[in-house]
Amino acid sequence: MTKWKKWAAAGLAAGVLVPTTNGMVVSAAAPEVKANAAFMMDMESGKVLMNQNGDEQLGIASMTKMLVEYILFEAIENGDVTWDQQVKISEYAHQVSQNYILSNVPLRVDETYSIRELYEAMAIYSANGATIAIAEAIAGSEPAFVDMMREKVESWGITDYALYNTTGLNNEYLLGNHYPGSSETDENSMTARGIATVATRLLEDYPQVLETSSIPEKVFREGAEDAILMKNWNWMLDGLLWERDDVDGLKTGTTEYAGAAFTGTAKDGDARLVTVVMGAGDGQTNKGQRFEETDKMLDYGFSSFDRVTALEENQLIDNVEPLEVVSGKEETVPLAAGAEVELVVPKNVSAEDMVITFEPNADVVDEEGRIEAPVKQGTEVGTFYVSYEGDDLGYLQEDAEGQAVKAVAGADVEKANFFIVAFNSVKDFFGGLFSRFG
Repeated sequence: MTKWKKWAAAGLAAGVLVPTTNGMVVSAAAPEVKANAAFMMDMESGKVLMNQNGDEQLGIASMTKMLVEYILFEAIENGDVTWDQQVKISEYAHQVSQNYILSNVPLRVDETYSIRELYEAMAIYSANGATIAIAEAIAGSEPAFVDMMREKVESWGITDYALYNTTGLNNEYLLGNHYPGSSETDENSMTARGIATVATRLLEDYPQVLETSSIPEKVFREGAEDAILMKNWNWMLDGLLWERDDVDGLKTGTTEYAGAAFTGTAKDGDARLVTVVMGAGDGQTNKGQRFEETDKMLDYGFSSFDRVTALEENQLIDNVEPLEVVSGKEETVPLAAGAEVELVVPKNVSAEDMVITFEPNADVVDEEGRIEAPVKQGTEVGTFYVSYEGDDLGYLQEDAEGQAVKAVAGADVEKANFFIVAFNSVKDFFGGLFSRFG
């Protein structure tokens, strides 16, 4: 996937993707993932490489904390909080932090902790009390922070979700501190596609998250009486049980409802993949299965796809009809790609499989597909969507028809002089009249 190929524009059919009996669509060589859902995408392009039940709403457990990380980074960026800011621990966060059935670092009500300390405990050790303390520091209360989380996911187009707390725990562990209107047993849920969207937004906007998510272990409050060794629950990191060199994030999750879940990310050269596995085992007897399945997915993703240059910038698109020009010295103007287009495609897809569709800009092109002269080369006239025949997996944004690139006029067309315009108007009038009464 790190090698680039160049294609010439073309357009035949290949049909390299096949549906399975349960409605899942995968490439013919995709591995079977033993989980309730599995989803994989190329981060740069948003191209979906694998979707096994990725649009069913399931428990997300501590993968919820990626949303907390995003909002924390945003608050730091906006100056609402600082990394060195000291946080006093509420009785609620303290009590949750003392439950060692859950993942936690011990927090004290007679101490203060920096935002950075709490963040590292959350990102490395999935510490639940620390997560609540961060939420309270930013929003004043956990329910207020949950409102921020809900607003954020909806702004990203995620609609299939339920968010009740910041930790991903079942409400029964929150000592009665429930989001207004939620029940004793409510728990956060989302689709694998939705979680992949959260992870992608986090990685795109705040890539520094990887500096912490990639730490295999660290001592919390080293030298203090209640110091604790935090071993990252992501066992694919360096030196851990499922070590894999290219993995540097991102977030695990485990509850009885969600089972064992994992949002992973790995980079090979210029290619970064994001994977989501949900419900891979019960999380108690086989916590490693989510990593085993992720390993198979990454092997497949990095070995079975190429990144290709499908169109060059300013390349004329021969297999899309040119636009008719009104009052121009030329009757039509060709269309060209406004930028280079890269596609991520299965290795057995060739240039002949490429499909290009054109969506005109209604502000420039009229309902009959015409543009008014003069036309300047490079004028944006719409959008091309570039994909390949048989691509049933699509993109992270479900309504995307392909890789989008602006479509531009491929040549200059001058306005015709007055006499030619007048002649053409008369010709069009009588032509229309004859066709009506002929």
